Amino acid sequence: MGSNEGSGGEGKQTVVVPEIKFTKLFINGEFVDAASGKTFETRDPRTGDVLADIAEADKADVDLAVAAAREAFEHGPWPRMSGYARGRAMSKLADLVEQHIEELAQLDGADAGKLLLLGKIIDIPHAVQMLRYYAGAADKIHGETLRVSGKYQGHTLKEPVGVVGVIIPWNFPSLMFFLKISPALAAGCTVVVKPAEQTPLSALFYANLAKEAGIPEGVINVVPGFGPTAGAAIASHMDIDSVAFTGSGEVGRLVMEASARSNLKTVSLELGGKCPLIIFDDADVDMAVELSRLAIFFNKGEVCVAGSRVYVQEGIYDEFVKKAVVAAQNWKVGDPFDVATNMGPQVDKVQFERVLKYIDIGKSEGATLLTGGKPTGDKGYYIEPTIFADVKEDMKIAQDEIFGPVMSLMKFKTVDEAIEKANCTKYGLAAGIITKDLNIANKVSRSVRAGTVWVNCYFAFDPEAPFGGYKMSGFGRDQGMMAMDKYMQVKSVITAVPDSPWY
Repeated sequence: MGSNEGSGGEGKQTVVVPEIKFTKLFINGEFVDAASGKTFETRDPRTGDVLADIAEADKADVDLAVAAAREAFEHGPWPRMSGYARGRAMSKLADLVEQHIEELAQLDGADAGKLLLLGKIIDIPHAVQMLRYYAGAADKIHGETLRVSGKYQGHTLKEPVGVVGVIIPWNFPSLMFFLKISPALAAGCTVVVKPAEQTPLSALFYANLAKEAGIPEGVINVVPGFGPTAGAAIASHMDIDSVAFTGSGEVGRLVMEASARSNLKTVSLELGGKCPLIIFDDADVDMAVELSRLAIFFNKGEVCVAGSRVYVQEGIYDEFVKKAVVAAQNWKVGDPFDVATNMGPQVDKVQFERVLKYIDIGKSEGATLLTGGKPTGDKGYYIEPTIFADVKEDMKIAQDEIFGPVMSLMKFKTVDEAIEKANCTKYGLAAGIITKDLNIANKVSRSVRAGTVWVNCYFAFDPEAPFGGYKMSGFGRDQGMMAMDKYMQVKSVITAVPDSPWY
């Protein structure tokens, strides 16, 4: 482990740089250079400095990875071993991940600007929990017995779909890796994973741990690269049976188009969000302020379900605004490896500039900037927690997913008005409700068009709870047993029974 000089919100300090062990593509159980020999830089958002040069996958490398995955699926042991045996191998991988929590949290912290402490107590443990959940599901895949009419008997088989392409984003590199591959592996599929080019380090580390866990070669392949090359090659590949994508709506459309133009592979999409947090007059204001701060500033706002639109009922609005501003100003920005830090840097320069652009747009649209709105520190991609008031539903800061620490505050009078405003978005990923009234909670949770609704809490995730979107937030579900449906085919088998004592 090394260090260099960098800064966050409070002057110069020493930045811890973890040792980076794996920088090549992982194909068919081995780390290999890209066919072209090309590499790309992954940078530390705390300083802007290069962390490592990573092998850059292109179509030729994706072809090799898919061929390895196809061979492993058609002729290898993975889909042919019992679900119990697959679960044992996945559990062993989970144990190995758990043994490397510190190192993995450092990789995601340095690569994505994520808080080291939360990586150790949230991101990596939850990734382990996800893997163990589906390890337990691997031997619980059941078909049905069918009472078909006539002299026949029928049953269904659930079969692995085959080779799965996985394209994941940069905001939760470890969680997203296991959110996608765990149900696919449990179903008996093989996978080709393209991590985000901003955050490839932990995915390559997991590939090595999978090999150590005894998962057969070709079952897990990791091909870091860029969307227009490696990502496009996965989405359009004629020998990939299904693609699971998390990212922007713009790229989600391209994935669907590529599927339609190639082999009509199945597609599941988890796309953007512009999530409402609705706070009613009967709420505990201090609790509501704390939840709203967490909902938008956690992970520097780089969360698809960030509570970026905060609707506060008029009776407590003024009190809420005063306390929310103070809370934001007390949210410490700095080096994510410092345990006293609440918020690290945006993931890269592109995202940093995008967030600042939207802050300028909010000002020009006539919203009132209450606090924040500026870069902070003399190096790295740090932005102050930002709150706008007097936001209208048609403003870009209220409609577009900013993916940064920018809260839009709005006032409402009635329950029905709150529901109408909450649904005034093209997205439908999640929503939050804060109230002590059970009738309000029930009405609003059933009226808001979103895939997840949190009542008097936020970011309450669990492997058991299906997660996905309505409207332009995508389709298909991660988490829960339902997630395995994306990676399985259902086959009906009808057999003649000409001489049965009953039908």
